[in-house]
Amino acid sequence: MDVHVRRVIPITYEMVAKAYQKVRKGGKTPGVDDESWAEFESKGVERELYVIWNRMASGSYFPREVKRIEIPKKDGSKRKLGIPTMRDRIAQEVVKDYMEKRIDVKFHENSYGYRPMKSSRDALMEVRKNVREKDWVVDIDISKFFDEIDHGLMLKAVEAMMEEKWVSLYVKRWLEMKVQLPTGEIEESNGKGTPQGGVISPLLANLYLHFALDQWLKTHYPSVTFVRYADDMILHCGSEQEAQHILATLKTRLTEVKLRLNEQKTKIVYCKDYRRKALHDKSQFGFLGFSFQPRKVPSTHQQGRSYTLFTGEISRENQTRIRDEIRTCADWHNTTLDPEYFAHKLNSKLRGWINYFGLFGKRQLRNTMVYVDSRLVKWLMRKHKTGFRASQRLLVALHTRRPDLFYHWTVGMTTYKRITRAV
Repeated sequence: MDVHVRRVIPITYEMVAKAYQKVRKGGKTPGVDDESWAEFESKGVERELYVIWNRMASGSYFPREVKRIEIPKKDGSKRKLGIPTMRDRIAQEVVKDYMEKRIDVKFHENSYGYRPMKSSRDALMEVRKNVREKDWVVDIDISKFFDEIDHGLMLKAVEAMMEEKWVSLYVKRWLEMKVQLPTGEIEESNGKGTPQGGVISPLLANLYLHFALDQWLKTHYPSVTFVRYADDMILHCGSEQEAQHILATLKTRLTEVKLRLNEQKTKIVYCKDYRRKALHDKSQFGFLGFSFQPRKVPSTHQQGRSYTLFTGEISRENQTRIRDEIRTCADWHNTTLDPEYFAHKLNSKLRGWINYFGLFGKRQLRNTMVYVDSRLVKWLMRKHKTGFRASQRLLVALHTRRPDLFYHWTVGMTTYKRITRAV
């Protein structure tokens, strides 16, 4: 062990051990060294953490390259992820935790992404409140944000918040990490970007946008309300003229901070007087998996009556994604299985979808959950070699006998009339 190393940075072994416990619960994909958590632990956890601590505390810690992984996006392009080694994840968590305790309290209250005591649910609730108070929305999409973060401006932001030079030292090393491409080639840093997949990247993204947008809006446009979740941002304006003006000046501001708008995805949306919506060609926007648009909602005062409200429900893209997941996560063609198999495969997913997408209206979510029942009916038809009506009766009998078998049954997310239409 590095027992004679002079420790000049105030990082303790306890900080490293705590960081290990936290990141150990996260991603399991190995980095460029192909070392898994099991392999790391087989060498002796205390010994390996001691080595990381000695190197970090002495300033002699240097990260390995990150492994580039590309995953498909909804628009057909690919998102580039950078996977650090297990040891680099521990080191990043040490510094991230140290920074977060000191700077999170300085962030804007309407920044919600990857922050302690804040959540996507909080951000969505704030957006719903704001669209009822202001008529216009600017739906902001920053083009390739994590790939475009300027290293020089990023380090200035760190230095503005953190006096400790060792923090900037380590952030600089992480920003300058080389990348191992899927081909095995090594790519040098080009002075911009922080890898999605890095433990410290979300905090750095919040810090960058705190100065680039949050503080700028607070200073120059205090009348504009905004909600930001990482690089997803919604601006709420009182008039179309204000929305157009802020969008024009925002383009200039983003250029100043070495970023740019995705012009195709950024738009101005009208979200108030639905009788006038024909005068504006855009009357919906998406945020965190929800589609906000005019919807018919039942009146709480007059039974059988409804009214139009601008609010959120699960987006069409996520309805499709959930159906695809239901269709592919289980072996629906295997007639030797039993219903308990499908419940085991689906219930944790159903619980997560319903708890998240059931935040506002549930009509579209209920229609999506009924797809489970339609798949069960088709499976029963194959298993028992019966027609649709007979298989539907079998499912009704199963529901009556085991109402808690599937999670969506326990929360009333099924009607057999909808099954008839879905099959």
